[in-house]
Amino acid sequence: MKRTLLSLALLAFASSTTLAADPIAKVNGKPIPASRAEVLIAHQLAQGQAKTPELEKAVKEELVRREVLAQAATAKGLDKKPDVQAQIDLARQGVLIGAYLNEYAKTLKISDDEIKKEYDAIKNALGDKEYKARHILVDKEEEAKDIIAKLKAGQKFEELAKVSKDPGSKDKGGELGWANKASYVPAFADAMVKLAKGKFTETPVQSNFGWHVIQLDDVRELKAPALDEVKPQIVQRLRQQAVEKHILDLRAKAKVE
Repeated sequence: MKRTLLSLALLAFASSTTLAADPIAKVNGKPIPASRAEVLIAHQLAQGQAKTPELEKAVKEELVRREVLAQAATAKGLDKKPDVQAQIDLARQGVLIGAYLNEYAKTLKISDDEIKKEYDAIKNALGDKEYKARHILVDKEEEAKDIIAKLKAGQKFEELAKVSKDPGSKDKGGELGWANKASYVPAFADAMVKLAKGKFTETPVQSNFGWHVIQLDDVRELKAPALDEVKPQIVQRLRQQAVEKHILDLRAKAKVE
């Protein structure tokens, strides 16, 4: 199994599997409900695992180990400690929240018009081109102006990029690779798309990261995937947005003293 069953326990609320009633085992006389095994197995199946005897055996062993440890903790009175009780309460609350939001998401109806509108909005944000750019990032505007002056004097961008504050690109001559304009913060993107190929910004560009000197190396057409290809992802995106809005609406209506 890719993740420990212990960490998956709180994530398994979304399972629609019918839960069995008979215990799968008893530990020191205390039964372990088969429903726990069904929940964990259902989550594993959702992750692409096959339901095999080996998986069922592993789940059973994990639940036995958990019960052994839980009984040991209870015997020491740890379940009575305030900090442990708080963690248990938070875990229970987390499961309830997840179950509630999952049920709410099931009630949402996403229309074809909504999907098309979101698709068009994403396409518009991405644009119809990809840009291959490089940059040098510094802390102060004067530093950026000095770099621009050196570029105008004939120094190579790749060499000057070694002083960049961007660890991901400084050792690659400032190269950022191919990306659409939406991949960058607005100030950076606005300056980049105005450049001709092979040109650099002659005025420092400020962003929340610092001051940039940008050079545009190349441009190519960006072909967006067809709506049918990305429809499931768009539906999921719209569901998430609706759930987030529902949470904000509930919060706004709540009386908090």
